[in-house]
Amino acid sequence: MTFTRRAFCAGLGGVAGLALTRPALAAPPTLTARKATVQLAPEGYPTTEVWSYDGTLPGPLIRVPQGGRVTRQLINALDVPTSVHWHGIRIDNAMDGVSGLTQDPVPPGGTFDYDFAVPDAGTYWYHAHKNSMEQVARGLSGVLIVDEATPPDVDRDEILMLGDWLLDPDTGAFVEPFANPMTMSHGGRTGNLVGVNGQYAYGLTAETGERLRLRLINSANARIFGLRLQGMSGWTVALDGMPLDQPEPLTTEIILAPAQRVDLIVDVTAAVDQPAALLMAMSDDSWQALVEVTVTGGRTPRADPPAPLPANPNTALPDLSQARSLEIAMEGGAMAGMDSAVFEGERLDFRGLIERGQYWALSGQSGLSDTPFATLQRGEPVRIKLVNRTVFPHAMHLHGTHFRQIGPDRTLGPLRDTILSFPDEPLEIAFTADNPGKWLFHCHMLAHAATGMTTWIEVA
Repeated sequence: MTFTRRAFCAGLGGVAGLALTRPALAAPPTLTARKATVQLAPEGYPTTEVWSYDGTLPGPLIRVPQGGRVTRQLINALDVPTSVHWHGIRIDNAMDGVSGLTQDPVPPGGTFDYDFAVPDAGTYWYHAHKNSMEQVARGLSGVLIVDEATPPDVDRDEILMLGDWLLDPDTGAFVEPFANPMTMSHGGRTGNLVGVNGQYAYGLTAETGERLRLRLINSANARIFGLRLQGMSGWTVALDGMPLDQPEPLTTEIILAPAQRVDLIVDVTAAVDQPAALLMAMSDDSWQALVEVTVTGGRTPRADPPAPLPANPNTALPDLSQARSLEIAMEGGAMAGMDSAVFEGERLDFRGLIERGQYWALSGQSGLSDTPFATLQRGEPVRIKLVNRTVFPHAMHLHGTHFRQIGPDRTLGPLRDTILSFPDEPLEIAFTADNPGKWLFHCHMLAHAATGMTTWIEVA
């Protein structure tokens, strides 16, 4: 069965003679990857051993002002190598956290100092980028918020990190293996338990007339969330951290693919004790409360819609008429397959690829190659046509920059870092290659990335 958009929407030195002592530099704050035990399942069910940052799931909230710096020393207290990617940040390449491309993985007992500026306000997140298919599924993720100098006029700012977990209900342990051929070759690993901020049943309390900023982050390995509001009305004000030119009223369901974020400003319209919730679409076309909102008291609602968030700097695209044009084809997977692809320098037919644990490819290349898919000159405008020849959707993420979708009428969509590609649906993105380095481009259905659907570009 082909997964279509239609179907988804339905469903300082020394001085002579003096001994000067340098002041000791303060050690950076730490972020420790380690095991922890948490209650993911409802009360009464067993606890779960997770892989965490600082013992919590999600990891500790990192919050900095726009233009500030994030400094964290990663301490790896796990038994396996790891690294941290700062998703959505237009970051110095050496700090991007991609094991094998921008840094060596941090071995067990090792450390790595991350130190980078954050140019853009918005909602971002961080997660493991070594064997992400397993490490993120086990809990290695957290939220990174970069605050605007002038925040929006809201009563509260709420972070909602959506996720799912595949657990054994009798033991609370994660179902293994993570490298499951069925999930890797199909839609990816989806959980039997869905939660928010590491909790199965997450709720908020709000007053009638209250205006909230809701920051939604999809940290799931593969689940695409269909969402809508009950007892609230609102506007979308940012996508993937980047502000929209104008707030857009919420009139349809929100589709949130893995790694995507959306910022909403909502007014609580439900009366006291009336239902209000963030609802999630279920497979049987019903809707279930993902976040229940208990409505109390009341206040005078604002009469005006929210103002747009301040724009982030240096996001304008130049004239695209002379832009370099590229095409990347998504290939493989169950029910579509592919004739062949190159893996580790060897061309293999589909059966040979499967024997090597590779189910997917991007333009005939399965997994990272020694050479980039493309070498771009700094400042060069680029257009990439994305062709989905599989029967599954793919959340395609470009590191180090944001892009805009080019619409059928040649208009440009909002800035994003992750875009959902449906089978046989024309899709083209454009960006300026203004951040030098080696940048990963991959599917954020993490099982797909682990089994072939990943490449990289170089900005010289």
